[in-house]
Amino acid sequence: MLKTDLQIAREATLLPIEEIAETLGLEDEDLELYGKYKAKLSLQVLKKFKEKKDGKLILVTAITPTPAGEGKSTVTVGLGQAFNRMKRKAIVALREPSLGPVMGVKGGATGGGYSQVLPMEDINLHFTGDIHAITTANNTLCALIDNHIHQGNALNIDPKRILFKRCLDINDRALREIIIGVGSKTNGVMRMDGFNITVASEIMAILCLATSIQDLKERIGNIVVGYTYDDRVVKVKDLKVEGAIAMLLKDAIKPNLVQTIEHTPAIIHGGPFANIAHGCNSLLATKMALKLSDYTITEAGFGADLGAEKFFDIKCRVGGLKPDAVVIVATIRALKMHGGLPKDRLQEANVDALLKGVENLEKHIGTVQAFGLPYVVAINRFVHDTKEELDALLHWGNRHGHPIELCEVWAKGGEGGIALAKRLLEILEQQQSAFQPLYELDLSLEEKIERIATVVYGADGVEFTNEAKKDLLRFKQEGWDRLPVCMAKTQNSLSDNPSLIGRPRHFTITVRELRISNGAGFVVALTGTMLTMPGLPKEPAALKMDVDEDLNVYGLF
Repeated sequence: MLKTDLQIAREATLLPIEEIAETLGLEDEDLELYGKYKAKLSLQVLKKFKEKKDGKLILVTAITPTPAGEGKSTVTVGLGQAFNRMKRKAIVALREPSLGPVMGVKGGATGGGYSQVLPMEDINLHFTGDIHAITTANNTLCALIDNHIHQGNALNIDPKRILFKRCLDINDRALREIIIGVGSKTNGVMRMDGFNITVASEIMAILCLATSIQDLKERIGNIVVGYTYDDRVVKVKDLKVEGAIAMLLKDAIKPNLVQTIEHTPAIIHGGPFANIAHGCNSLLATKMALKLSDYTITEAGFGADLGAEKFFDIKCRVGGLKPDAVVIVATIRALKMHGGLPKDRLQEANVDALLKGVENLEKHIGTVQAFGLPYVVAINRFVHDTKEELDALLHWGNRHGHPIELCEVWAKGGEGGIALAKRLLEILEQQQSAFQPLYELDLSLEEKIERIATVVYGADGVEFTNEAKKDLLRFKQEGWDRLPVCMAKTQNSLSDNPSLIGRPRHFTITVRELRISNGAGFVVALTGTMLTMPGLPKEPAALKMDVDEDLNVYGLF
């Protein structure tokens, strides 16, 4: 019987985090310890190593996700371990898990098998408190907005046009639309409000794109909280509370250092969703990793149509990053689902369904090529994959000139990623990155959205609802049309219809609303039925979780 991820993690021997830091050239003064195996990295690390040349930047992305699982984080961790087994100095840079998916569907998000970041229980639950700090900062701002209105409303804010919502780091559909201030006048002004999940909060996006505490403060000041009765924009800096909000994030802005099961250094920081936010770990974490290692291996959420596109068009643009190569993760199981095979039949060998589902992989390869980047396809092997299916996929890749390698890091740890690491090193030596964003900022919002939809999703075009058309006019008037675009779209399909799996064709993307994230520095375009506060499934993962009298956690996976 296969061991669970939690069992494997508990059997691992961790090194004191100071020893992991020492391998990176860090000293005690660079660390703030959170117990034996976790530490915050001082922001002074970037200044200390500013003269050191950046290492190579490798992004791990994937095909369109399915319930069968792809294992993108597992491959990211395993690849980092493989590099270090080969005596190549590598760091893994990941996002922090949100409690929403942990308690809902995923059960955890720290890799799997023998390619995990540890301590997995801590990372999957409260970790070093970053997401709680973001939740608190977000909701403090909300309280200050409502208090300002209650105490006389000197800024003339229209309570019906407040844009900034409260947040909570759990899936809770009941909080999508609420009424606050109910009761007597002492309870504040009654108005409609709602919650986002914390990882969709603009504060989370800002933390992950800020380059310093001063930049963080300025970005918070630029958050648009709403409009006045006479239609003027109100920003946080008008309330004069950006310093207080930034103060609540003074520890959360520092990246977190942990280790993998094979003691490869891992920096885990920030966690915006990729379907409703920009889906990348913090810029500070990535920049530190680039200075401290020769190879930084990072991941972006969901498929290349979401996390990778935003990594390239938002994060790389803001941070001046130039990625060197991309790993595209695919599994036999997921490709068979994209080929039309039901989930309950995935253990069956079915080469026809596999080769039909390869169309999805091809589209994601095309997206990476559109950004001018070298790539390698990683087949993340699962237990029930047959030799016939693996051979068919490898043959398909070789026949079409796609670099492709089998990856067995779940079962074998870094050893199972050696072939992938070697192929990636060959590609890095032979091919230069010609990276460039998909669009220029001086294009209109309509043009940027259409370019993403047609080039990345494969859509025929874009339709804007009447509400979205009004938003386009307003955003142009305010000068927000020169910002990058963050598409909020289902992760389950290349289209905005989650039921269209595989490689849908002849479809149109519908943009129903635009939202301004002025502090983060992008415009959010909501497509289809995307919601910024998810709900829990009928049988949430929380049903199988528990803790015993010795404080041992059970049910995380």
